[in-house]
Amino acid sequence: MSNHNFLNLHVLISHSPSCLNRDDANMQKSAIFGGVRRVRVSSQSLKRAIRHSDAYRVRLGEPSIRTNKLDSLTRRFSEQLAADFPEDLVARVVNLIARDEPSDDDSKKTKKGATAGDEAKETKLAVAPWSVSEVRKICELVQNEPDAKKVKKLFDEGKGGRLGDEVRQVRASLRGAVDIALSGRMTTAGIMMPVDGAVSVAHAITTHAVDADLDWFTAVDDLVVDAGEVGAGHLNTQEFSSGVFYRYASVNLGQLQTNLGDANRADALDIAAHFAYLLATVVPEAKQRTFAAHNLADFVMASFGDIPVSGANAFEAPIRRDRDGGFLKPSMAAFENYIESVRTGYGLNESHAVFSLRETGLGPKLASMAELENWIRADGTR
Repeated sequence: MSNHNFLNLHVLISHSPSCLNRDDANMQKSAIFGGVRRVRVSSQSLKRAIRHSDAYRVRLGEPSIRTNKLDSLTRRFSEQLAADFPEDLVARVVNLIARDEPSDDDSKKTKKGATAGDEAKETKLAVAPWSVSEVRKICELVQNEPDAKKVKKLFDEGKGGRLGDEVRQVRASLRGAVDIALSGRMTTAGIMMPVDGAVSVAHAITTHAVDADLDWFTAVDDLVVDAGEVGAGHLNTQEFSSGVFYRYASVNLGQLQTNLGDANRADALDIAAHFAYLLATVVPEAKQRTFAAHNLADFVMASFGDIPVSGANAFEAPIRRDRDGGFLKPSMAAFENYIESVRTGYGLNESHAVFSLRETGLGPKLASMAELENWIRADGTR
């Protein structure tokens, strides 16, 4: 069994022509690395795609709700918790969570029958992730202790590092929204507890230089064609490309245990195993109706270590195609050589395992992604 605190995840995934992540000018996101342009998929895009994927819901449950629309949020939580708590209590709790100085007026003004005009005027705060399981637990706490000042004091002490039993139970309720425990939460208002992220996710970049292509497309107006005329109803261009992407993430297992209310290591490892699967399989949805680049990872390595270690520098010198064409095989070789040299040079005492659809020089090689997940759950043992 491993006592290492960090699970490092390295993924190589070859995407067919696509435009998975765009900037404000509707162009592919990119980055200069090693002096050349790489196509990039931001960590925010990857995390959101993972959080909203069907696989996440099947494996980890419902994700958090990220919003700054307090009134709409209160209505939703009131409906979800209607069987257990009165509407005014839920409204009071949401108000207590969100505000430094809760207002009774705000807790009363949110009703299910609000009009569209009310929506336009609704209260907005900084965008933050909310969990219905967390709100449920705080409703129980407030119901038993109606003095809001005493409740607030408990959480203020918790923010200072003194986690009482009540606040620890609230933290444990984040198992109902694991993405908060994984990605963290920054907040300064009300009793909402800040959460240090347990997962660091890198921006995915191509292992090689990329020159983007432009798709010149048209939308044909059927009625114009039926009239015997020529010309399109719409003309535009879309940038796209293909390439081998390197994805990297590191899971701080101790932090994940803390974020889940001092959970045991086995629980953290189970969540980490699910996250490894999601990192290897989930693809952002941008332009997928046009390109259908639903590609799964070709190579996944998981390693337990004492520090987070990225393998991105394996590709600082951009990969060149091998004789048979393609970037995947030389990318795998470059990564294998680099990660072994880092381990040797720094004397890293890591345990690792690999799942790969192709031959690899790294071992032990497992037969399936499911086996790699089980290896993670077993704390690096087979």
